[in-house]
Amino acid sequence: MILSAIDIGSNAARLLISEAKPYRSEGIDFTKLNLIRIPLQLGIDVFDSGKIGTQRRQKLVQTMKAFKAIMELYGVEKYRACATSAMRDATNSDEITAEVFRETGIRIEVISGSEEASIVYETHIAETISQNDGKFLYVDVGGGSTEVSLFSERKCVFQESFNIGTIRLMKHKVLDRDWEGLKRFLKNRLKGYEQIRLIGSGGNINKVSSISKNKEDKPLKYNMLKEMHEELSKISVEERMHRYRLREDRAQVIVPALHIYTQIMRWSGAKEVFVPRIGLVDGIVRMLYLKNN
Repeated sequence: MILSAIDIGSNAARLLISEAKPYRSEGIDFTKLNLIRIPLQLGIDVFDSGKIGTQRRQKLVQTMKAFKAIMELYGVEKYRACATSAMRDATNSDEITAEVFRETGIRIEVISGSEEASIVYETHIAETISQNDGKFLYVDVGGGSTEVSLFSERKCVFQESFNIGTIRLMKHKVLDRDWEGLKRFLKNRLKGYEQIRLIGSGGNINKVSSISKNKEDKPLKYNMLKEMHEELSKISVEERMHRYRLREDRAQVIVPALHIYTQIMRWSGAKEVFVPRIGLVDGIVRMLYLKNN
C-alpha cells in the first residue's frame, strides 16, 4: 500500500509518503518514498492573537493543494491529515479546515494532545533501540506542545501532553506554572524508575544530532546538549544560519528546543538521549496501515 501522513504543526507542515509492504512473517516494512516540510509557523499568529492570520491561512491552503498533487502523483491509496497545538488553540481552526476541504478535498483532523501522544506511541520507538528492555522516556518537542511517554519493559506506562513548545517560548507564552506543572508531573510519575534514558523526536533534536556530528546509533549526552544550548544562545539567528547552515525557522527554534530537552533531562535524571529520527508522521502511517489491514 502507498500511504500518506500530513502533520500540521505549530512550526511546520510535513507530508510523508510511505510504501507499506509485508515481509514474509517478519512484519511490515515501511519504506519512505518522500518527506516534505513547509515552515508555515502557524503558532506565531496563534500564540499572539489567538487565531491564524490571512497570510498564513493562505499559505496553509496552498500547501495542502501542493500536498494533494504530490499524493496523486505517487498514487497514494490512504491518507490521514492531523493538526496539532496551533490549530487546537486557533479560534478560526474550524473555518480553516472547512476551507481546506472545499479547496482540496483533504479532511484535516485537529487532534488532542493525548491523541498526539498515542499516535507517537504507534511508532514503536522503544523497539528501535537495541537495549529495548529498559526504561525510555519518549519526548516529542513541537512548536506548540511537548509530548512525553514512558516506556518500561516494552510497555507504555503513561502518555501526556504539555503546552510547552518552541514557538510558545519564543512568544513568551510559557508561564512559570507551565514549567512547574511539567516538573511536578515528571518527578511524581517517574518515582521508582531509575536509569531512565530519553528518546527524542522532531526536527530540532534531529538537527542537533546532525550538527553535533554524533553517530546516528550513539546517544547525545546531557552535558553536550547543555553546552550547545549555551553556545547557540550567545549568537544571533543570522550567525546560527551561517555557521550551521540552518534555515531561518530552524535557527529560531533550535535554542528553545534545547532548553526544553535539557530541562526534561534534568528533572527526569536522564543523562543521554537517543535520536532514532522517527516522529508523528511515522506513527500516522503505521496506524493507517493497521486500520486498513
